Amino acid sequence: MTIVQLEYLLAVANFGSFSIASEHCFVTQPSLSMQIKTLEEELGVTLLDRSKKPVIPTQAGEVVLERARRTLAAYNNIREAVNEMKGEVSGHLSLGVIPTVAPYLLHKFLPRFMSRYPKVELEIREMVTADICAALNRDAIDTALVSSGTCPENIAEQELFNDRFFAYVSPLNPLYERSSIRIEDLESRELAVMSEGHCLRNQVLELCPGAGSGNIIRYESGSIETLMRIVDCTGGVTVVPEMVTEFIPEARRSQLKPLAKGALSRKISLVVRRTYVKSSVIAALKGCILESVTKSN
Repeated sequence: MTIVQLEYLLAVANFGSFSIASEHCFVTQPSLSMQIKTLEEELGVTLLDRSKKPVIPTQAGEVVLERARRTLAAYNNIREAVNEMKGEVSGHLSLGVIPTVAPYLLHKFLPRFMSRYPKVELEIREMVTADICAALNRDAIDTALVSSGTCPENIAEQELFNDRFFAYVSPLNPLYERSSIRIEDLESRELAVMSEGHCLRNQVLELCPGAGSGNIIRYESGSIETLMRIVDCTGGVTVVPEMVTEFIPEARRSQLKPLAKGALSRKISLVVRRTYVKSSVIAALKGCILESVTKSN
């Protein structure tokens, strides 16, 4: 049994596919399959049910995977400890980012992080919160950028910054003439919201609990830009985070309206499993994000 075999097994379990796992591990599919087959022969059990699509672990496979995750975490922790002793930030880091953050934040800190830590191989995946939590629990990703309070207790949050909410109003809507908007004003209006699975949708509907009395437009997309286009053509209203506002053209800035209660916002956090490793790399990432956000404000 080798570390490589355990890594390949975990990759197949995470992706549910030999082909995708082989691409992720930068190895040919026959080589990856052979290593897992050798491991199964050594243990005398079948670890993966290859008849299922996606491929799933067998009962024996689940037992082995649970211990493999702990083994690989301990193995990576040795590397982490040695790197810290040498004062070196290096290795592979897999980062998940929710779709309502990725387009508005990544460009701010990525150049700084890549320049400062050239020995870190950063892999980024855009994922909704539920998929991020599942991936963290499977060790398929190391850390993630999410909206605070949206992950279970076994996932630890490190708060980064507040992201205020603004109303985005069509010029065709009577609320357009207002300098600021009360939550009560939104509850009986046409309110465009994100589709199921996006935490921003839940936050907006919690913010406006009476919004169901109006015509809620649900668009099956993670694009805030699409919601704003819908508002423009329907005379509606939507709620957008502050990080979006700098991307709105000057000609449409008048459509942004502060909400009357100044404390209305979401918090953006960096999340990890409570048993996480790679602490020095994640701390370096957090530092670059905070620097970038501070300089842009």
